Amino acid sequence: MKTKEKQKGNFLESYFQLKEHNTNIRTEILAGFTTFITMAYALLVIPNILKASGMNSLGLMGDAANSLNTMNDPVVGSAFVAMCLVSAIGTLIMSLYGNLPFAVAPGIGLTAFFTYSVCLTLGYTWQQGLAAVTISGLLFVAITVTSLREKIVECLPKNIKVAMTAGIGLFVALIGLKSGGIVIADPGTLVRFGDFTDKNVLLTIIGLAIMCVLMVRKVKGAMLISILLTTVIGIPMGITQVAGLKIFSAPPSIMPTFMKMDFQGLFAHGGNGVLGAITSIIMVVFTFSLVDLFDTLGTLVGTAQRAEMIQPDGSIRNMRKALLTDSISTTFGSLFGMTTTSTYIESAAGIAEGGRTGLTTLVVGILFGSAVFLGGIVGIVPAQATAPALIVVGVLMMESIKDVDFTDLSEAVPAFLTVALMPFTYSIANGIAAGIIFYPIMKIAVGKHKDVHPITYILAVLFILRFMMIQ
Repeated sequence: MKTKEKQKGNFLESYFQLKEHNTNIRTEILAGFTTFITMAYALLVIPNILKASGMNSLGLMGDAANSLNTMNDPVVGSAFVAMCLVSAIGTLIMSLYGNLPFAVAPGIGLTAFFTYSVCLTLGYTWQQGLAAVTISGLLFVAITVTSLREKIVECLPKNIKVAMTAGIGLFVALIGLKSGGIVIADPGTLVRFGDFTDKNVLLTIIGLAIMCVLMVRKVKGAMLISILLTTVIGIPMGITQVAGLKIFSAPPSIMPTFMKMDFQGLFAHGGNGVLGAITSIIMVVFTFSLVDLFDTLGTLVGTAQRAEMIQPDGSIRNMRKALLTDSISTTFGSLFGMTTTSTYIESAAGIAEGGRTGLTTLVVGILFGSAVFLGGIVGIVPAQATAPALIVVGVLMMESIKDVDFTDLSEAVPAFLTVALMPFTYSIANGIAAGIIFYPIMKIAVGKHKDVHPITYILAVLFILRFMMIQ
């Protein structure tokens, strides 16, 4: 038995090159569990957003679909299964092909765009929207194979790259503060403190305190231990719901959302003729493409430094493989009924726990696949238990801001806008876009226009057009 275990360990160490990346099996597995638990909320959030697009058996749109869920509607149930499978397959590709600690799943921001802009505002059906996602995925595969995506990363100004890390940190922290109830919306001041007498907020604060204490004490697995302890503490508080919990349950059928893309309806949409239809489609695909491109690039660039994946020449280890994985995942994801996939910023939680290779994402992928049968167990971890992990990750990622030269306004202004607009507009892509638009403006103003890469000028124009033409 010991010989078999040793052989298995040797295989994993060899395949994922653990020694070369200064890690070990235990650390990678722990990091995988941490990443999964931190982003498991998406398994429930994504189907709930999609059902508002009309992706339900009754065809209800918006708030009218609120009463439907994975248990009482076969289409919503199918969306849940699709979410699990697409996340599992995409993450396993990242593991086995890219050997990287980044988890891949349908993006929440892109799913919201799909539902609230493409379907509810522009009037496309969810089947037509999936057709647009397929087109954008194929487009991504093409530009990734031709190395265009990598060249875009290489042309980005250094301070913009550095600012991405800090901006994503603030964005992640805001998600954590919001989901834990510590920060809430306010019509007068935009945001304010939540109610600290509320038991949900109290549990978040308890979890944050536990995590921070364990982190400063350098306890291995601090994030995972804290999440589990907070979940248990939430039981007597009435927050962690365990009543009627079923360990195993048969998954719903995936057929209601499988291969439902409507290309004919997509090109015939609107009744404004061929030119009008094509223009509308281009704008939808253009937005899917730009948002996914920079959400993914922002996550990769922003977390690569933390994961010690920066090569001596400044490039990111296995960047093309990571981007190709994202592109392929988007394409096959649309076949299952999912929106554009993205490399999740929550991967930073596992990276902070020491995850450095594809063994981390192998664990995440297996857990995503298991979630098809263990939906009840996945669902009992409350947001108040995972919110502290996001806040702490934000703290860790803010370290990079010290590398921005704030004495040079031509560098400081684009970097600041990149950092500030990510959390203030709730979008990684918006922050990056603002930085890229203002970088050439600042350089032209000080007579250093030649310092700007031509691709940066092109991207700046594209982003300006995007903001002008699509809301």
